[in-house]
Amino acid sequence: MDEHRAQVREFLTSRRARLTPEQAGLPAFGGNRRVTGLRREEVALLAGVSIDYYVRMERGNLAGASDSVLDNLARALQLDDAERTHLFDLARAAAPTPARQRRPKPTAGVTTSIQQLLDAITDAPAWVRNARHDMLAANALANALYAPMLTEDRRPANAARFVYLDPASHEFFVNWERAADDIAAMLRSEAGRNPHDKQLIELIGELSTRSEVFRTRWAAHNVRFHRTGHKSLHHPAVGRLDLDFEAMEFPAHPGLTLLVYTAPADTPAADGLQLLASLAATAERTDESVDKQ
Repeated sequence: MDEHRAQVREFLTSRRARLTPEQAGLPAFGGNRRVTGLRREEVALLAGVSIDYYVRMERGNLAGASDSVLDNLARALQLDDAERTHLFDLARAAAPTPARQRRPKPTAGVTTSIQQLLDAITDAPAWVRNARHDMLAANALANALYAPMLTEDRRPANAARFVYLDPASHEFFVNWERAADDIAAMLRSEAGRNPHDKQLIELIGELSTRSEVFRTRWAAHNVRFHRTGHKSLHHPAVGRLDLDFEAMEFPAHPGLTLLVYTAPADTPAADGLQLLASLAATAERTDESVDKQ
């Protein structure tokens, strides 16, 4: 519980610190302000709560906070959708939840039907990860695309470990800084949703111990959704690939996310994916030939 209170405190103070009175629509009085961003009493005013109540929340006690209070606080701090969701997750974790209202337990692995779905996607890299960013299943093209991440024997391969602990990731991700920001922010979101996930805690502990860069990003308490967007990769076999991606959750398999990468027709990236698919098919035939000998 002390760790949870610390997470709440650091999240709220960091969001308060980034917001100026001018941005919040408050008058900026003269004189030196001893705090960065808004004062606590200013947040309380904007959220429509007493200063004592807001101080209690910022000290890490969200237990009993109603949805309306949390909504008002989210508006006062100008939280985006991901940050608002994170605030509600932190509040939900502050008190025991009746068993009938608990979230479904995350799915541990993939089913045969999920792998069949991936294999049916032949023209685009497609893979499934859990919230810890373990690559649990992939089609042939995704395995070829993420070959640099699959060089180590440790399985399942983990995108967070690759980004922060493998120097090859700096070459693979054209915008490595953005990739590192995204991974840390998504892990922070998941820690708010599932604070008792033992494997997630172990992963965060490993990254914090081995990567100062991760520790810095983790301490920022940024959270982010990663549902759609663009990704630029530099593949060692086919060069740069500027891809679009869509991330889709499985309602029947909580905690699993399908990611599919595509490229507009008649672009260098589309040609690169075709070449990568051809190379992967050739390698697969070669492996099959060797196995038969």
